[in-house]
Amino acid sequence: MAAFFQAPASNTFSATFSICAGAARTNRVVDGDNSWFRGEKIRIADIDTPELSPPRCVREAQLGEAAKRRLNSLLNAGSFSLSAGWRDEDQYGRKLRTVYRDRQSLGGILVSEGLARRWEESRRSWCD
Repeated sequence: MAAFFQAPASNTFSATFSICAGAARTNRVVDGDNSWFRGEKIRIADIDTPELSPPRCVREAQLGEAAKRRLNSLLNAGSFSLSAGWRDEDQYGRKLRTVYRDRQSLGGILVSEGLARRWEESRRSWCD
């Protein structure tokens, strides 16, 4: 895997996540690159996944649901670390973090499985 997706672990956490439903804001996966963890909304900083609210086409909806389920599975597979990048928050107040397990980016796993793209400061269509 490319060095872009590898980094030293910092703070290690373990939690049980579920798919977001309702108003609960603790340990919930919203979509393939957003989750709630300990009451804070986290945006996975190194990837972009298909949108679910709203999807722009059937393909984006299908990939978005798959990315959401896979992120939930990855977060529940064991302890993980969160690493802040060059910016702490985005314009929506979400904490920007890269999520690692055993020095491997969980976002990088989603990229390798075709469920995400590396974040490049702009979105590209998933409908092409």
